[in-house]
Amino acid sequence: MKKRKKMIALICIAVVFLLLIVWFCIPYSPLKADFEKDVEVLQTENRLYADAEVFTTADFEDFPIAIQKYIENNGYIGKSKMNCVRMEYHDVAFSQGRNGPNLTIDYTQYDYVLKPSRLALIESSMFGIPFQGYDYYLDGRGGMKGVIAKLFTLFDQTGEDMDRACLATFLAECMFVPTVLLQDYIEFEELSEYQVKATITAYDQTVSGIFTFNENYEMVSFSTNDRAVIGTDGAAEYVPWSAVCGNYRIGTDGINHPTSFQAVWNYQDEDFIYFDGTISDITYE
Repeated sequence: MKKRKKMIALICIAVVFLLLIVWFCIPYSPLKADFEKDVEVLQTENRLYADAEVFTTADFEDFPIAIQKYIENNGYIGKSKMNCVRMEYHDVAFSQGRNGPNLTIDYTQYDYVLKPSRLALIESSMFGIPFQGYDYYLDGRGGMKGVIAKLFTLFDQTGEDMDRACLATFLAECMFVPTVLLQDYIEFEELSEYQVKATITAYDQTVSGIFTFNENYEMVSFSTNDRAVIGTDGAAEYVPWSAVCGNYRIGTDGINHPTSFQAVWNYQDEDFIYFDGTISDITYE
């Protein structure tokens, strides 16, 4: 009898183990489904420009010289005005804080023009168990949710500080989708030949930062004081933040894009790079 019970217990354990393997291996997950559903909704809602509309020099004649040169030198003139940009990163070195775990992640993001919106999906694993994150700015609300084993929430960060942080991230990436520059919700101030201050206002929130360009008028960095470090416990600490990009290459679309991107917390004692990746693909819709 004891042997029979032991055998049944071992069979049950084996079945559970096999079910977990199947669950981990199938592509479906509730968090990814939420991301894909939100993408589908925004793809249909954010239609501002028709395919026939293209960038002209006249669109930017009242802009700071650095932005005019950025648009001209990097191949946007004559290209179709986009409604959103999709960016993919693979094997990004990612850290969840100075004392947090380090992960290698894949990262897929969408930035939308009509209403400032940003959706990004993180896919990775921890100790062989699937880990996914959803980073979003949607209808004026920002958040970051992390789930392990597709079911168990590790963190779910929301709140006013997260709203501002996510809006600042959207602003940092606006040069990647230049139709954002033409919208009424964003303003620019020329600081020097190679520096421009940008301010964005959306959903009763305002954040700003400084874009820096090199001598070829490639955008190489964005810095702001309006983006807080949000801990997994929800606590916010305002630390200078920078986005750094480089290694520009001309893509199949004829546009000169950056291929490297770093997100950096500029603490007083160190510059902490928590996102260090290569942009593997940029596409416009």
